Amino acid sequence: MHIESFPAGPLGCNCSLVHDPVSKRTIVVDPGGDLEAIQARLTSLGAKVEAIVHTHTHIDHVGATAGIQSSSGARACIHEADRFLYDILPVQAAMLGIPLPEVADMEGSLVDGATIRVGSSEMCILHTPGHTPGSTTFVVSADGKTHVFSGDTLFRRGIGRTDLWGGDQDEIQRSLREKILTLPDDAIVVPGHGPETTIGEERVKNPFLVRR
Repeated sequence: MHIESFPAGPLGCNCSLVHDPVSKRTIVVDPGGDLEAIQARLTSLGAKVEAIVHTHTHIDHVGATAGIQSSSGARACIHEADRFLYDILPVQAAMLGIPLPEVADMEGSLVDGATIRVGSSEMCILHTPGHTPGSTTFVVSADGKTHVFSGDTLFRRGIGRTDLWGGDQDEIQRSLREKILTLPDDAIVVPGHGPETTIGEERVKNPFLVRR
């Protein structure tokens, strides 16, 4: 399994490509913008985009979705609880002062505990609300490693803010405690922004998680 992540879009959202080199099947996670750069990376892999999935629907995580969907025909997926956020993209754009992206055909098909197959591996879907009502974490185990795409729920030494539409501090702490922190300590975490980390590191070094 080939997995790569890179910042994309005006706010540096980490876009990830989960790519099976044999079948060329690929899942795109959080294409926040910079469509041409994402397309160039997909082309270099010979990728066949199977699905475009989103950890949540804040505007900085969906900027290139419509473009990738148009060129690939792939389905674009969110958790249905975040549908209202996608519907108010114009409000989000005005608030942040960034261009309004083209609207994609979004399926509210991400369900807690379900999986999406990519080549010989599977991506597990965890509903982890708190940053937004539909915030979702994706987990892929392949080649002896576990990769966690946590969106804006867990960062290196931080957690997501809960003061925007539908955010809930109790919910995010529950999601972290009952779902994300149950993953292996050596699991590699790719957050929505910023550098990678591991579950074990955050368990002992993240000031928002360490119990005193």
